[in-house]
Amino acid sequence: MGKIVRISGPVVIAEDVEDVKMYDVVRVGELGLVGEVIRLSSGRATIQVYEDTSGIRPGESVVTTGRPLSVELGPGLLTSIYDGIQRPLDVIRAKTGDFIRRGYTAPPLDENREWEFVPLVKKGQKVSQGQVIGEVQETGIIKHRIMVPLGVSGEVKDISGGKFRVSDTVAYLNASGKQVEVKLKQSWPVRVPRRVLRKLPPEIPLVTGQRVVDTFFPVAKGGTAAVPGPFGSGKTVIQHQLAKWADADIVVYIGCGERGNEMTEILTTFPELTDPKTRRPLMERTILIANTSNMPVAAREASIYTGITIAEYYRDMGYDIALMADSTSRWAEALREISGRLEEMPGEEGYPAYLGRRISEFYERAGNAQVIADEERYGSITIVGAVSPPGGDISEPVSQNTLRVTRVFWALDASLASRRHFPSINWLNSYSLYRNDLRKWFDTNLAPDFNLIYSEAMGTLQKEAELQEVVQLVGYDALPEREKAVLDTARMIREDFLQQSAFDEVDQYCSLRKQYLMLKAIMKMGRAQTEAIEKGAQMRQLQSLPVREKISRMKEVREEDFEKYYSELEKEIEEEVRPLAEAV
Repeated sequence: MGKIVRISGPVVIAEDVEDVKMYDVVRVGELGLVGEVIRLSSGRATIQVYEDTSGIRPGESVVTTGRPLSVELGPGLLTSIYDGIQRPLDVIRAKTGDFIRRGYTAPPLDENREWEFVPLVKKGQKVSQGQVIGEVQETGIIKHRIMVPLGVSGEVKDISGGKFRVSDTVAYLNASGKQVEVKLKQSWPVRVPRRVLRKLPPEIPLVTGQRVVDTFFPVAKGGTAAVPGPFGSGKTVIQHQLAKWADADIVVYIGCGERGNEMTEILTTFPELTDPKTRRPLMERTILIANTSNMPVAAREASIYTGITIAEYYRDMGYDIALMADSTSRWAEALREISGRLEEMPGEEGYPAYLGRRISEFYERAGNAQVIADEERYGSITIVGAVSPPGGDISEPVSQNTLRVTRVFWALDASLASRRHFPSINWLNSYSLYRNDLRKWFDTNLAPDFNLIYSEAMGTLQKEAELQEVVQLVGYDALPEREKAVLDTARMIREDFLQQSAFDEVDQYCSLRKQYLMLKAIMKMGRAQTEAIEKGAQMRQLQSLPVREKISRMKEVREEDFEKYYSELEKEIEEEVRPLAEAV
């Protein structure tokens, strides 16, 4: 028990707090607000409070729970909507209305729901840490694997199948003479990264169905990507698309300090979306953490750790996780706010001096790993973090510290967004450091010439950027025909390949095979045009060919019909361009 002596926004100073440790969760004031100890000095505890401290007075009590900030992990996480400290928003709304009453909490997992537990080990069997001892069908898509807690190994003393609640014990283990109970749920501290056996190199792409991402700037499973861009450039749009279509088993979406209407869009659209692989509701493999801009600042800081800990839990089961953080700038602003209240020495632009370390610690929890288990089990966490630099200036500290630790940079361009070119990823400023790591996978699983076609297309876009400067000086008509052909091919790449509609039923997702054939057709047309021009053909003749309309309609063709469409397209390019060159 302790007493409040000072209040400064979300930061509370208490003294005479007994038996308290760093990062312990405490209850503050008569309302019992949730807080976390972030500093101990000279008999005083500095507490970061995750709720509005208005009305709290000096002299009110502070009570420690004796436990660090933790999340409850078990069946029922999927389809849930939490705030930054894992309070179930849908449950709280049903009990208190549209606004969360301060100090009110509810169990993160439904304590009354019964789950069908199927044991996978037998009585008397030896088990070790991380081993799966049973399964629960959590949703129609995901099986929830019940694992032996880390640090526990021994013999199964008793285990039984049937219907259990999350707090019920499903197995008893004899571990070094001690009886250990294994329940359907576990509790993990959020600030401690989960240990793995070993991390693996990023050699498999996370297929997103977005052509500019998969073909030009791919991210590997277990990789990290940064999406910086100014207001209105499409950060949230691309994260929504990745959450919907990336080939991850589970999606954890963290709305960290973003506007409420953006989270509302997710809450309304995700339950209506169908998972392309299983044809079931997409929400059955999604966990949402909604910590919007009108919620307490301190809870933003916790929301990132809550999300990554939940992701690590499912990673340990052997699943591939895609984690979307929107946006880490708001998280960094929370760090700056709390640092200012603590009167710490500020770093660049007022951010705390440890900003870079905190950002790197977060992204380092991504990775493709072999988890600790008795059998070989692999899982991955891919982190895509949006950054919202003021005015789109990526020289500011959050963007720069993020770019130092992430290996994919999708540079969003407001000018592209204003021209209605989505995804508005600038192909000249973006990069992916995973491309060489993924080259072998693309050669083996897609096509041996895929990387050559990509290089040819990228070279064409770079050549276009150089020619645009010349066009502004002398005009398009003054260019040689060969350079007009380069501009024309680049236009086809931009408009017929890179541009993709998130609202079109067919175009919102594009398989790797279709991406490859689309780009191959465009580059084949570009080469045929160049050959015809070298023989004397004019660009205006080539631009009037009927096959060009067929190229522009490629994105409208369904996946199952595209192979046939591409075969016809190849023939038409030969039949229309070659006679034109021969006639000249």
